[in-house]
Amino acid sequence: MPVQKNAYRKNFSLIVIFLVLISITFVVALFISYNLTSKYVENEFASKKIEVLEQTIKPYNDFFGNKVPEITSYQGFLDSASARKYVASVFQDYAFVKRVVFYDVLIGGRPTAISTRLNNIDISLKSTFVFGHKRGRIWSTKQVHPADESDFRQMAAKLSIYIAFSDTTRVPTQDELYKTFWDVKPNKITYTNILRRQDVKVFRELQHGIVPMEAYKQNMMTFYLDPFLLKVKNTHPELYQNVSIQPVVYDPIDSEGNKLITEVSLPIAFSDYKLFFSSEQGYLTAETNRRFMPIGAAVLVITLFLVAIGWLIYRNLNVNLKLFKLQYDFINNFTHEFKTPVSVIKIAGSNLRGDGELTERQRKHYGKILDEEADKLNDLMNKLLSFTQLENKSISIKKEEIVVDDFVGRYMDTFRIKYPEFKINYKADGIHIFYTDPVLLGSVFQNLIENAYKYSHPKKKELSINITQKKGNLIFSFIDRGIGIPKNEQHNVFKKFYRIENQYNQNGSVGLGLAFCKELVNFMNGDITVNSKVDEGSEFIVTLPNEN
Repeated sequence: MPVQKNAYRKNFSLIVIFLVLISITFVVALFISYNLTSKYVENEFASKKIEVLEQTIKPYNDFFGNKVPEITSYQGFLDSASARKYVASVFQDYAFVKRVVFYDVLIGGRPTAISTRLNNIDISLKSTFVFGHKRGRIWSTKQVHPADESDFRQMAAKLSIYIAFSDTTRVPTQDELYKTFWDVKPNKITYTNILRRQDVKVFRELQHGIVPMEAYKQNMMTFYLDPFLLKVKNTHPELYQNVSIQPVVYDPIDSEGNKLITEVSLPIAFSDYKLFFSSEQGYLTAETNRRFMPIGAAVLVITLFLVAIGWLIYRNLNVNLKLFKLQYDFINNFTHEFKTPVSVIKIAGSNLRGDGELTERQRKHYGKILDEEADKLNDLMNKLLSFTQLENKSISIKKEEIVVDDFVGRYMDTFRIKYPEFKINYKADGIHIFYTDPVLLGSVFQNLIENAYKYSHPKKKELSINITQKKGNLIFSFIDRGIGIPKNEQHNVFKKFYRIENQYNQNGSVGLGLAFCKELVNFMNGDITVNSKVDEGSEFIVTLPNEN
């Protein structure tokens, strides 16, 4: 019966379309994720500068918010020595302070050479000291006439107005204190100690002549700052290749080339300067690539996961297709196997039932035909039933003592009578008796001997049965000189309903014989393997535990 090659086919175009779609999706996902990563890096380049600014001016904020107001704690009683000690701590902790001018101020009393009189009260400058540092050493000098009297006079005017018009019934606001006791200019901060409310009341009494005119000490300091001495803290070196302090008017357009730049202004006393950020395009590209790597890896893993799912679906469908094919072939072959003996039985029955007289010879001939065909049907049904019982574990092993020569001899005699041209020989290597289930082992012998005959060339119907013992196991070797099994088919021959596609399939095979043998051997805690070469023959090796 010719093999129908076009009955089952696979739609490879769907597989190709699926792989193309997965590939396109993978490429598009990589493209989109890379662009998003690049945009994200550019946005961070524009926004993370605030964090760099905050870390850079953190010492300045501490100086402005904590160290400068510390002068108030002295309540005007600083002198040159204590002022020097205070200034030393400033120089030590805040490198951007390059020079400090200390003004020893008097409110009330007799006016000095440098004084301001507003609102009927005198504010005089008693002495001035300038402090600086170089190479870790602090130097100081006293000035009779300060180089810049404007700072003193401006702060004196603010104090006079505050004394004259402040509301002593309440605590002054931070804005009022800042406007009176602070004076912030580019690169310079001037500060005088904050007056208490009771001090203001005393100064007002002086102002109106209620109490004798006395001199009260007041401290004032001017801090000269150098923004270039600020330590730039680049907290995002992955984004900013270079960070520097530049004047606000600095314009890098002509000199920066293809660099990406951004900037942010420094606060308050450094308002004439800015933090200037620049990075080469390739520098940010490298950062983009670094961040993209885990994203790309994640996209790849997801894509491989989808491909694996597709492959599992394909494999499942492929297995189902093969199963359907096996079942389809089994039904066809099984039907054919039933149809042949049934047809023969029907013909023989019709002849027996006919009107003509039958001779004794004819009657026996038809009886023999009916008996043989009934045996075929019974053998086929028994094989299917036994197969089902094995799969469902509904039978048990009944071990008996078996004499090797007698057991093998019975099957050799049976097949020699059935197939006179079939040459069978066997050899048992020192093994005479062993224990097993004779029915189950007999079924294995029956199927393997039958296969050896069925799949041998007409002039090479030979079989050698060898029984040996190895490591507590019995080895049964069935060696024929048949048509052989292709190497790519050898792992399939023990599958249920599987048949090799060749002209020998018409020899009554439904694909159950070797599968039945494997189930039997496995049920007996053994194993069965095959070695074969096309047109040279096959060797089936059955290994069973020797429990003598």
